[in-house]
Amino acid sequence: MFQRLVTGAVFAGCAAGLIAALLHFSFVQALILTGEQYESGALTHFAGGGDHAVHADAGEASGEDAGHDHATHKHGESGGLARDGLTVLFTVLIYVAYGFILIAGFGAASTFGARIGAVQGLLWGIGGFAVFQLAPAMGLAPELPGTVAADLGARQVWWWGTALLTAAGLLGLGYGRKAWVFVLAGVALALPHVIGAPTLGEYYGSAPPELGAAFAARVLGVGLVAWAVLGWVAGSVWARGERV
Repeated sequence: MFQRLVTGAVFAGCAAGLIAALLHFSFVQALILTGEQYESGALTHFAGGGDHAVHADAGEASGEDAGHDHATHKHGESGGLARDGLTVLFTVLIYVAYGFILIAGFGAASTFGARIGAVQGLLWGIGGFAVFQLAPAMGLAPELPGTVAADLGARQVWWWGTALLTAAGLLGLGYGRKAWVFVLAGVALALPHVIGAPTLGEYYGSAPPELGAAFAARVLGVGLVAWAVLGWVAGSVWARGERV
């Protein structure tokens, strides 16, 4: 049991993490680098930054502009490789950790008689995406560099509360058998958003809103794909272990 848990979590986490890193470099990295230029002041919103941002995006995609050095932002070849390597490493580690949570959920569900296979794993993976990314993002959108947000401690409390209540709500909807369980599940899903995420009440960010919107959409898209892969692989590994 323990060996199956570890093997499934590590294997599924590595697969999902590598795919997430590949999608990150394809769709998200260029937006982050452009946002950092707005954050550092190398680019200024409403100061002709649009053309430069497009140039930076295109240069990143084509591999041009190596060694590009703005006033305070440097991403030379060696620094870029180190940064990209750390991105891959930490993305894989994060999804391995998510894999352990998912496999632990499989184990708990199995003790109550639930069957876990690739399809069920896929649904669990989409549920994990909703718990850890989609529901929190409804109050605290993914933050592009150059974005100003409310107090970090308050945001962490709201984020964890939202993740826990969303997980409880989805489990209630998926495995509940009584009407009152469904009612409580709906309350758990809605409560964090009724309370509302901590915000500043005003807007101070230096990055263009179009850039922030594209960043948030792509982060969520990458997360959905990675979680689907995580759940499908973890469910497949779990089912194979049960047949052995």
